[in-house]
Amino acid sequence: MKPRRYPLSLRRNPPRWEKQQPTWRQARPGAIAEALKRAQARPSGNWYVVGATRDVREDRPLSGTVAGHEVVVWRAADGRLVAGPGICPHLGAPLADSPVRCGTLVCHWHGMALEGTPFAGWDPVPVHDDGVLVWVRLDAVGGEPPLDAPVVPARPRLSGSVAAVYSGIGACEPEDIVANRLDPWHGAWFHPHSFVDLTVAGTPGTDTSDDDGFTVDVSFKVAGRLVVPVRAVFTSPEPRTIVMRITDGEGRGSVVETHATPLGPDERGRPRTAVVEAVMASSERPGFAVARTAAPLLRRLMVAATGRLWREDLAYAERRWLLRSTGRFPG
Repeated sequence: MKPRRYPLSLRRNPPRWEKQQPTWRQARPGAIAEALKRAQARPSGNWYVVGATRDVREDRPLSGTVAGHEVVVWRAADGRLVAGPGICPHLGAPLADSPVRCGTLVCHWHGMALEGTPFAGWDPVPVHDDGVLVWVRLDAVGGEPPLDAPVVPARPRLSGSVAAVYSGIGACEPEDIVANRLDPWHGAWFHPHSFVDLTVAGTPGTDTSDDDGFTVDVSFKVAGRLVVPVRAVFTSPEPRTIVMRITDGEGRGSVVETHATPLGPDERGRPRTAVVEAVMASSERPGFAVARTAAPLLRRLMVAATGRLWREDLAYAERRWLLRSTGRFPG
């Protein structure tokens, strides 16, 4: 794809939705299953994403659940992140509801003060801040050989990009989230409001694939027939992460990371999984530096667009889990 002087392109004589090229023959269930199998075989080091770095505030902890284990994360007095169980060891208070005062998490039931070091039966767990997302390492949950840090893919420089984080929850398992992203063929059919002219140009194991990934040529819809054509590559660096990287076209180097974190069963016994998607947008165009001055507004727009896609993709993932759990999944 040759670089364009202008990022926008005008589609001429675009086909109607039902007249576009079907992709069901290319979207072979076996190819998706093999890609999922390869992703699941990669090490994670027992690291799980629990939320956005931006959500760790001075006055309250960032909280979450990983496979039924409540966890809290906050900043100690020296600014470093600390993390540990979200259940007070005294009488079981939810530490997620407790305030942070001068770097100390103070239980709101009886005032037990936790500074992030072992105390009264409360033990910290490893935590990692990659600048956009917060990870915790739960060896008892993952059961793998631990890694010192999570497998974080290469990203554009934070100082020259705009990062936004979306979170959602679905009644499915992490593999259903990952499988959704390993099926790029559904994009223009299932999300016609966002994607058009989608072609999978390379799949794992072919000469046109990149880094064992799916190479996709697609246009992002802007308004009417105005689109932004790009080439993107989907890869899976670890079992619960899918990365989409723009390799050519507008925003080259921009990254979308999709992370799936198991939460535990809901009241009906269905598994729940959190989707935490980090979008890191960058551009070599001079005007992007000006656009970055409106980063708060851009983040809201990015989260809104991501949320619209994930309302649909969570339905896809939930449907996949429902069919798998009842023995009816054709793939």
